[in-house]
Amino acid sequence: MLLSRHIFMTKQDFLEKFYLSITGKGNIAWQSKLKEINQLGIEEAAVFLTQFEPKERENFYRFLLKSSIKNVPLVHIRDDVDKSEIDFFIKNFKTEYFNIHEDHFDILDKWKNYWEKLYLEMNYDDAINRNVKVEKIGGFCVDLAHFKSAVARGSAEAYYIFLRKNKTKILCNHLSGYSEKENCDLHDAAGVKDFDYLKTLPKYIYGKVIAFEINNSIKDQLKFKKYIVNLFD
Repeated sequence: MLLSRHIFMTKQDFLEKFYLSITGKGNIAWQSKLKEINQLGIEEAAVFLTQFEPKERENFYRFLLKSSIKNVPLVHIRDDVDKSEIDFFIKNFKTEYFNIHEDHFDILDKWKNYWEKLYLEMNYDDAINRNVKVEKIGGFCVDLAHFKSAVARGSAEAYYIFLRKNKTKILCNHLSGYSEKENCDLHDAAGVKDFDYLKTLPKYIYGKVIAFEINNSIKDQLKFKKYIVNLFD
């Protein structure tokens, strides 16, 4: 079964794996999150560069170096991120996981010598890009809401992961809300109940790093984190 009624994830498991994230679009999004992070003295957070243009990233990196953040376990990169940016995170924030999408296998040579640090997040279209060879890189970065939806739809992505779960490492995750009614992920979570679906997922789908992928404030993320951790008490 792709999904199980029972999960063997403890509260302590989640606390050790679970990270807040800097996400969103535009400098207002990351500046507001960094401001909250600095005020609270938070030292660990994941970073999603998905909507950050190159010039904006340069500015963001300068502020990140001056922030309270000491460790960035996961970075979601995009096609215009170069090796110097990967080096920046490894050198300054001990980053171990960089996640990519299926179409990034077309430009994989761009990140040569870093393949073991790259982790695949599957697309959402019920088709596997013909160039995808997850065995070439570090493993999977499974988006938990996408996986829940993929299983419900019986899509190709769910089976691609399931068939390789014992051979390919699942070392990191994205965590967003989920709408049972719409069978889709929610990047703007309305409340804690948007995360109840996590109780239905099998243990094998959880990696060593679980990072929020929601646009909500750090204050909201902390509230959601407390609720989610208690789901596994």
